[in-house]
Amino acid sequence: MYKNIKTSNLGSRYAVDAVAVAVFDTAGKKPKDLATLEASTVQALDRALARSEVSRAAGVVTPIHGATQRLYLLGLGQPDKRPLDAIRNAASALVRACDSAGVKSLAIHLTPALDTIPKLKLTHADAGSALGEGLSIGQLTFDAFKSDLSKSKSKTDSTSSPARDLTVLLEGSVRTAASRSLTVGLGVNTARSLAATPPNVANPRYLVNHCRAMSKKVGLKFSVIDEARAKQLKMGGLLAVGSAGSTPPAIIVMEHKPRNAKKTAGPVLLVGKAVTFDTGGYSLKPAASMDGMKYDKCGGMAVIGAMQAIAQLKLPIHVVGLVPTAENMVSEKAYRPGDIITLHNGVTVEVTNTDAEGRLILADALSYGCKTYKPSAIVDLATLTGGVVTALGSYCAGCFCHDTLLRSQLFDAGEMTGDRLWHLPLWDEHRQQMKGVHGDLVNSAGREAHPIQGAAFLSYFISKDSDHTRWNEQPWAHLDIAGVADAKSDSPPYPKGPTGFGVRLLVRMIEHWRG
Repeated sequence: MYKNIKTSNLGSRYAVDAVAVAVFDTAGKKPKDLATLEASTVQALDRALARSEVSRAAGVVTPIHGATQRLYLLGLGQPDKRPLDAIRNAASALVRACDSAGVKSLAIHLTPALDTIPKLKLTHADAGSALGEGLSIGQLTFDAFKSDLSKSKSKTDSTSSPARDLTVLLEGSVRTAASRSLTVGLGVNTARSLAATPPNVANPRYLVNHCRAMSKKVGLKFSVIDEARAKQLKMGGLLAVGSAGSTPPAIIVMEHKPRNAKKTAGPVLLVGKAVTFDTGGYSLKPAASMDGMKYDKCGGMAVIGAMQAIAQLKLPIHVVGLVPTAENMVSEKAYRPGDIITLHNGVTVEVTNTDAEGRLILADALSYGCKTYKPSAIVDLATLTGGVVTALGSYCAGCFCHDTLLRSQLFDAGEMTGDRLWHLPLWDEHRQQMKGVHGDLVNSAGREAHPIQGAAFLSYFISKDSDHTRWNEQPWAHLDIAGVADAKSDSPPYPKGPTGFGVRLLVRMIEHWRG
């Protein structure tokens, strides 16, 4: 696929390898102001739009023949049915088609379609953002671990084409927004690539080294809480989960604090679970459930990708990213059901299920983050429970958030980026459910309210002080992304594999921060 995608201005005269024209599925209407196109291209487009079999359906890309230029029709579907998703999906399909055809320069006419719908509640900038996101998502092919024989097995296989750059010509505010989204897309693809990297490579040490190099490159302040420091800080959850891992557990710390940062009560704290492989520990998963457990690090990968993009965009908000990382394995050193461990804030936890490990490493990171940085708001992301997948499927993440301002910012960002959320309850009754018999808490209390248990457990570690009954004074959101972290089959705009869910959501929220 493409090594780099860059944008340029779409002027009155241009020479490109291909042209793409977006159209909504509206009877009798075609895009306005296509005067810059060659006459043969306009004629071919008119003939195609007059044919009933040519699709204008959302996300469908159709090559149109009969023009001197290579021409693609981008279907946007009905204008009142999630047009941003349609643009994103069409752009993802378009960049793959262009790569297969060897296209190096592409003019995209998007604003003419937008201007045909006078009541369309969609700005050119928002449309450009979705376009850039789709181009970024579509251009990634993760084949780092494929042999040359596999890469060259088919002349039509996009993985066999040599790496090249793509220049995309766009107009005005569409170009500005798309350029920004391409930067965010680099963060999304960082998250996806790390998520796809197998667990025999991407262990905790690998993630630490990656983040150290990335932070230096983009200007983030980097540090790490290694195993020795975690012992000093009494991070019993992190140490227990990672006790049998191939490399020691750690908490990766990345800080973005620009000189022009807006004054807030404290930084925004982003925390992401990164269990590089989850066997379930002694509460061993069945074989079928263990497949794909390299994706149990996707919450942390979202934070890594978001911090990369936030730094590259130089957003004027103080942001701290924490990524607790461990490998949940089985050995004579592994923690067991029945163990009682003490976490960073002094809370003791009776382990009832070693497969409820993510909340243990998150708890130590949240407690440390609250004490150290005194954040104005916290968002944590984790592939935490299968229960949220049962409840919500693979269409959105579950959101637990009592703070109305933080929740509205997250939901607004989710609707604009396609990283959609749904609000789930967290009440004092759920918190009481996590009370222990021999320890302060249990890490799992059975199947009842299963996805809520994770949020209820974590609520004991986000207090402003040691009084855990005051947890709701801290703006905090827990996002359970277990159902959306990876696509089980090709599902526009994503191919099968990790989605990078959360990167665009977090960056959009920070960019429009109201705190």
